[in-house]
Amino acid sequence: MPSSPEAVIVFAVVALPFLATGLVPLLFRVLGERTAYFGAIVALACFGLLVSLHGTQGAVGAGWVPSLGVGLRFYVDGWALLFGLLASGIGVLVFVYSAAYMHDEPGLMRYYAALLAFMGSILGVAFAADLIAIFLFWELTSVCSFVLIGHYTDEADSRYAARMAMFVTVGGGLFLLVGFVLLASVTGSALGSATFDLAAMLANPEAMRTALREAGLFVPVLALVAVGAATKSAQVPLHFWLPNAMAAPTPVSAFLHAATMVKVGVYFVGRLRPLLVSSEWTLLFATLGLATMAICAVLAVASTDIKELLAYSTASHLGLMIAGFGFAEIYGAEAGAFHLLNHALFKAALFLVAGIVAHEAGTRRIAELGGLREDLPMTALVAAVASLSMAGVPPFNGFYSKELLFEASYETAHAAGGAWWLYPAIAVFGSAFTFLYSVRFLMLFFGDRPEALGDVHRPPVAMLAPPALLALLAGVVGVAPGLAIDAVVQSAADSTVIETHELHVGIPTSLTPAAAMTVVALGGGAAVYPFYARLHRGIRAGLGALAPIRANWWYDRIVEGLERSSARLAPRVHNGVLRTYATWMLGATSAFVLAGYAATRVSVPSMELAVSIPTVLVLVVAIVAAFAVVVAPSHVAGVLTISLLGFMVAIFYILASAPDLALTQLVVETLALLIFLLVLEEIPEFYGDLDLSNAVRDGALSLVVGATVFVTVVLSTRETAEAEPSLAHYFTEQAVPGGGGTNVVNVILVDFRGFDTLGEISVIAIAALSVIALVTMRDRGGTQ
Repeated sequence: MPSSPEAVIVFAVVALPFLATGLVPLLFRVLGERTAYFGAIVALACFGLLVSLHGTQGAVGAGWVPSLGVGLRFYVDGWALLFGLLASGIGVLVFVYSAAYMHDEPGLMRYYAALLAFMGSILGVAFAADLIAIFLFWELTSVCSFVLIGHYTDEADSRYAARMAMFVTVGGGLFLLVGFVLLASVTGSALGSATFDLAAMLANPEAMRTALREAGLFVPVLALVAVGAATKSAQVPLHFWLPNAMAAPTPVSAFLHAATMVKVGVYFVGRLRPLLVSSEWTLLFATLGLATMAICAVLAVASTDIKELLAYSTASHLGLMIAGFGFAEIYGAEAGAFHLLNHALFKAALFLVAGIVAHEAGTRRIAELGGLREDLPMTALVAAVASLSMAGVPPFNGFYSKELLFEASYETAHAAGGAWWLYPAIAVFGSAFTFLYSVRFLMLFFGDRPEALGDVHRPPVAMLAPPALLALLAGVVGVAPGLAIDAVVQSAADSTVIETHELHVGIPTSLTPAAAMTVVALGGGAAVYPFYARLHRGIRAGLGALAPIRANWWYDRIVEGLERSSARLAPRVHNGVLRTYATWMLGATSAFVLAGYAATRVSVPSMELAVSIPTVLVLVVAIVAAFAVVVAPSHVAGVLTISLLGFMVAIFYILASAPDLALTQLVVETLALLIFLLVLEEIPEFYGDLDLSNAVRDGALSLVVGATVFVTVVLSTRETAEAEPSLAHYFTEQAVPGGGGTNVVNVILVDFRGFDTLGEISVIAIAALSVIALVTMRDRGGTQ
């Protein structure tokens, strides 16, 4: 049995990058560009702490919102450790690489702070075991990604890419949040108590699946999780943001878009696999993953920029991982877990190689590059190992996990038959195109050198060492895959399945179905490669002729449509008329509240009205006063009638045995009356003609707002016989022993909600000072 993890170490791993982020502004003043090495030290410390957790398993946590079943829980197992080790380990190399690559770049303090915060967010996603905590870390990765992708703030492409990534990934996160809420909604019946504890759900997967199906929520939850994962992991048709994100600096691309952020969706699909695996799961995720694998491999062949090629290839390999976890076969989970490691090693190395090429050759255009092995021999060696790993050529590391995918797709098709045979066919097709673009990237170093290519200098050690180390690790995994399996992959795969299975990989010694698929994929790719240029032009021509098949086209049309709609709507909302502002604000608020009640199917409880005669008289006078306000012929009559309504409210408080509230109401009402009377001389004496359409609209809005408030009050104050004592009962019982006072309202304001009251007073004081400053400056002109 694995030992339990130390809570202090787990919390330290997640908190350390965030604490370091807060120190960056101070340290950057002292260290300058050497802050990169501070980041590397932080990442190395996190890596070391994670290594110390190897072999442990279990949950740790602290309370957060116990009344809602929300806690700051973390769970350590092989799957979380694999992802965390990749994030922190590659983080060390990216920080070191950045020290040379980002030399003399602007905004470095912001860059290193965002990079550290991003690493902390990824570690949070990896270990969080509470759905709310997962969502917070999930969205933090999007925020940090927005800052890093948009690092070059003065470049339009950078800003465009950052907005696109934020729009897609944050939008997908909202879908995921709804899925989380639906998951938590059935925990009461499945687990005995409502909770957001994902570890508890994973410990009882059968009960959770049964509860979801009985509630009719299994497929909706599956779809919502798929949308969230697809946006984060760039699955078709939501893949388009990833190639655009290549506007980010190359170290960002290597860290976010090869090793960590884009794998968050994959990681979470693997995490939920034991909970939701089913025939619907396989149909959805296997189809989504294989479609992405094939389509993005074709788009990679059409690329003209080396980072664009790597971006599409990343999306394609992410599809391989999603498809692997989609298959119910044990080989699928093993393919997803193993390829998470393999892809991080060779793709991060390739992105760093691309950065070296762009930095030293001055271009990223594929057509302008070739024969670089003479100028960059060590970089060429790194590129060779990483490219052949990406192509899935044996015995390089990418071959083993792709072989597992072939095995899973074949076994699934063999068992189901029929249209399911499309799965292995699509997997082979995508792998053939993977071989094509991998060899094309390699030919940047081993092809002919263009005459127009100028001098290419050797990169500094700080830029060459990180990709070289990654390529070395990829090579070791290729030569001795058992080492990686025993170290991290086996335990990671075991965490994503219901029944564990001993993982074995190796070079095939006989012609198995999976080996035959590999031969067809590699042989087909090799046969087509001589026609690569023609294929490249053909795909690009097709994309140019059929604009709607390009995902960017849809994104641009949607954003432009939203902008046009906003331009038409803005004058109707912001027309300078107070009535319009109030109508939109109150109407929208009421609509959202009532829609929420309808969506959650709440029912208004039956009420027994027991009202005394004095209370009825006060309410009748108040209603009469309300109607009198509507027909008041002048401002003076309207103000006096409103005050009459306020005084009736004060009398109601007296009848309800709340004299302190009555006194407060009387004071406020008297002050309001005086203020109104003081300003009446500044406005017309009589109202103008009343527009009938405005009157009808205002009346309807009043009814809607009144109904919303009525329903809200009824729902928020109802109690059932089985309910725990309400908050009102708690305050009543604890007023004397807890607050030392018999006036419950005063005790709540001064003791139980003392900090809230202080904050409200501070806000009022600041607002008053601002008003005084504006009044004082009124006659000083507009330059102050």
